[in-house]
Amino acid sequence: MAQIKLTALQILVAIVAVALWHVLTTYPVFGKILLPPFFFSNPVDVAKQIHVWFATGVIWKHLWVTLIESILAFVIGSIGGVLVGFWFARQPRTAAVFDPYVKAVNALPRVVLAPIFTLWLGLGIWSKVALGVTLVFFIVFFNVYQGVKEVSPTVLANARMLGMSERQLMRHVYWPSALSWMFSSLHTSVGFAVVGAVVGEYLGAAAGLGYLIQQAEGVFDVAGVFAGMFVLATFVLVIDMIVSVVEKRLLVWRPATAEARP
Repeated sequence: MAQIKLTALQILVAIVAVALWHVLTTYPVFGKILLPPFFFSNPVDVAKQIHVWFATGVIWKHLWVTLIESILAFVIGSIGGVLVGFWFARQPRTAAVFDPYVKAVNALPRVVLAPIFTLWLGLGIWSKVALGVTLVFFIVFFNVYQGVKEVSPTVLANARMLGMSERQLMRHVYWPSALSWMFSSLHTSVGFAVVGAVVGEYLGAAAGLGYLIQQAEGVFDVAGVFAGMFVLATFVLVIDMIVSVVEKRLLVWRPATAEARP
C-alpha cells in the first residue's frame, strides 16, 4: 500500500472517530444523548482546552518535564536491557541461576513500586524515571535475550569455521540477529517509558502531563482529562516516529518483507 494512501486512511479513521464522538455527545439519539458530556466531554471543548494550554504556554513546562523523565527512563532501561540481555544469552549458566529472580521481579505490579520509589527517591524526576526503567528494561531484556538465542546454528558454525573471534561474532552475527528484536521492543518501550513517567506524576508530582491530568480530574474537568490524554497520545506518536527513523537507518541492510514490498 502506498504511503500516501495509508496516511490518508489513518487520518480518515481519526476523523470518523472524532465525528462520531461529537455526534454522540451533542445530538440526541431516540430522544437521549448516548454519551453525556459531563462524563465524556466533547471534541469542541477538548480542542478549546488544548488551544488554551498552548496559547498561554502552560503546557510547555509539563511537556518538558514528562519528556525528560521519559527519555531518561527509555535510555537507561533500554541500555540496561540490551546489556543484560546479551550477557544472559551468552552465559547460559548465569541465566539459569537468575531466571526465577528475573521472573519474580518482572511480575511485581509497577503501581505498587511507585510509592516505594517515591519514598526512596523523593517527588523529583528520579522516582518517575525509576518507575519507567522497570517497565522498559524487561521488555528490551526479553527481546534481546531471545534475539541472541535465535541466531542460526548454521550461520554461527560457519562463522567460527572461518576463524571469527568472539568480538567479530558479536559484531557480525549476534548483534545483527538481535537488532530486529531490539527495535521491535523499543517501539513498545517508548509507550511504556511515558506510561511510567505519567503514572509516577499522577501519584505525586509538581509538574508533568500526569500531574496536569490529575489536577483536571480532581476538579471534575473532563475536557481537561481528555485534552491531557490527547496531548499524551500525540507525544508518544512523535517519539515513536523518531525511533522508526533511527530503525530504518540502522536496519537499512534488512530485506523488505513481503507485506512491505509495493
